[in-house]
Amino acid sequence: MSAVVRRVATGADWDAFYQAAHVCQGHDPQWVPPLRFMQAQQLNPKKNPWFDHGEAAFFVALKDNKPIGRISAQIDRTHLELRNDATGFFGFFECVDDQDTANALFHAATQWLKEKGLLRVLGPFSLNINEESGLLVDGFNCPPRMMMGHAQPYYQKLVEGAGLNKSVDMYAYLTAMDSALPFKQMAWLQKALDRDKRLTLRHLDPKRFDEDIDTIVRIFNAAWTENWGFVPLTQREVRHMASEMKLLLVPELVWFAEVSGVPAAMCVALPDLNELIKDLNGTLLPFNWAKLGWRLLTRRSFASGTRVPFMGVMPEYKNKIMGSVLALLTVGAVRRESLRLGFPICEMSWVLESNSQTRHSIEDIGGKVYKTYRMYERAI
Repeated sequence: MSAVVRRVATGADWDAFYQAAHVCQGHDPQWVPPLRFMQAQQLNPKKNPWFDHGEAAFFVALKDNKPIGRISAQIDRTHLELRNDATGFFGFFECVDDQDTANALFHAATQWLKEKGLLRVLGPFSLNINEESGLLVDGFNCPPRMMMGHAQPYYQKLVEGAGLNKSVDMYAYLTAMDSALPFKQMAWLQKALDRDKRLTLRHLDPKRFDEDIDTIVRIFNAAWTENWGFVPLTQREVRHMASEMKLLLVPELVWFAEVSGVPAAMCVALPDLNELIKDLNGTLLPFNWAKLGWRLLTRRSFASGTRVPFMGVMPEYKNKIMGSVLALLTVGAVRRESLRLGFPICEMSWVLESNSQTRHSIEDIGGKVYKTYRMYERAI
């Protein structure tokens, strides 16, 4: 009996959609099951502000009434307004090692996009480029950091077998904080601070939390506007993200560099949530909520690493010495505080393969590519 693919509509369908990931990856000790309540909020139009400018359909593959795969198809109106390229997205792809099932999932997703008038599919995005992006194609031997995906090695074969081709690769860098930024570079940066009185550094101020979050959004949207696939973060999206991550956030790991009192660069590092939830099997019941609560309160005892999901320099400093100084000042501050707080490892991700300036900057401070994520596309 071949698999049946149907659109998610009922509570039982949603159960199957979530369970499909466990069926396909639950045997892998490197996979980190996402917390179901967080994923349910992410996929709920009433909870996730992405749905202010997007819509999605979700599909599950069943065999003998048991889930063996899943996929999403989504439209981001902000992307279409910016690019007018008739492109829709796919995401949340999971599948057993069966090409016919993968083909059926992609057919369902692309048919939905085609009926919406779109001509091309790109992904995976879950749900868009500012969330989990790319299919892991190299670096399967260690767990993913928060908001980064994991996959089975055969997923690449299934996606390409369904007719999708590489669009672009993105790299995740792992950096040992005790070796990042050589001493001479740190001394040079300190001299820059001492010489130029316009330059100041500060970390996030909990008393002005909303204002500082707005600053992060403003710098990110300005700094990355020309980046491949860029879609600006909205204030509602960031506030939603910030409210979810507030217990995880450490003010001393969020840094701003200012020029004459005006924020010009920022770097945000977050303790790795995946380290805190890896053994919870995706649920907070019956007593995992207490475990997670304790780990969040004492996160330094349970998380050894961080991830930098946001960093950027205002465009007026791009390709200038001052831009490099501002970037290194914020990264240097994160490095110093990471070591002080007991977070010796940092992932900086993701970085486009073509972004030579950022890649060189990370490599200059000792970063090494340890995971590769691939974006795929196909005409529909």
